[in-house]
Amino acid sequence: MNYFDLHCDTASECCRIPCGLRSNGLHISLERTKKYERWAQIFAVWTNDSLRGENAFRYFKKVAEFFAGEIQKNADIAVFCRSSNELRKNIAGKKRTALLSIEGSASLAGKIEHLYDARRLGVRLITLTWNGHCEAGDGCGVPNAGGLTPFGKELVKEMNRTRTIVDVSHLSDKGFWDVARIAERPFVATHSNSKAVCRSERNLSDSQFREIVRDGGLVGINLFRDFIKDGSATPDDLMKHIDHFLHLGGERILTVGSDFDGCSLMDGINGVEDMDRLERLIHKEFGEETARRIFWENACRFFINELS
Repeated sequence: MNYFDLHCDTASECCRIPCGLRSNGLHISLERTKKYERWAQIFAVWTNDSLRGENAFRYFKKVAEFFAGEIQKNADIAVFCRSSNELRKNIAGKKRTALLSIEGSASLAGKIEHLYDARRLGVRLITLTWNGHCEAGDGCGVPNAGGLTPFGKELVKEMNRTRTIVDVSHLSDKGFWDVARIAERPFVATHSNSKAVCRSERNLSDSQFREIVRDGGLVGINLFRDFIKDGSATPDDLMKHIDHFLHLGGERILTVGSDFDGCSLMDGINGVEDMDRLERLIHKEFGEETARRIFWENACRFFINELS
């Protein structure tokens, strides 16, 4: 089985504890990914809404440098990829693939030059906000939330120019539609489910999902139980989100954004080692081709096409 995941907070957790990426008690360790033929993971540096300005940038840099060091220590298992050519080459070689993202552009401290700094450290995807307000705009948790700020609009344009992927998970509704109007390249929602199935503010409306379909982006299914169902959630409950998105035309944009090490998981999945269970269920419910697309082909194709 091949498995590509758009979002986890494991790098931030490893740096916080601290512990190693090779072997640990978290949702993801490199050793436990060896059961998959090919495995690619985007590791996010999460910026808490309590961090702003240069403190946020310094924190991001600390985690990014820690992450790069961990991948270097484990070069026998994993490779840090920064371009489509590196990604294509590494996939062919069947080593574990690691990419780096930012969750919450507060890490950039409101400075476009910090986007270039982040790119030098390997960042290739940025979630524009977390739940609160930051220099780029309002997150989904802000009461009477607005859209993107002038800096946020400039940031989206410069991310497009530098081929840094724009991520709208956590963004306010108005911010989402600002991105849709401004973006000249496809954008993604790395870890968001269906609002029609579970009315969390963090999920996507049908119109938002259709916009991402039209734009040729990606949507990663989130395993956080609160975004699947009120109360406890099971893999069968998650199937309702997948079924709904597939009926909206999501066959070629739907993928996985587990949110490992950043959430309370649904029942039946304890970590990366259990994802073959979910793949088998999707295979059973929707067929082999759909399971293959969700777990590998859609994300792999997108990043090979969109990275510089």
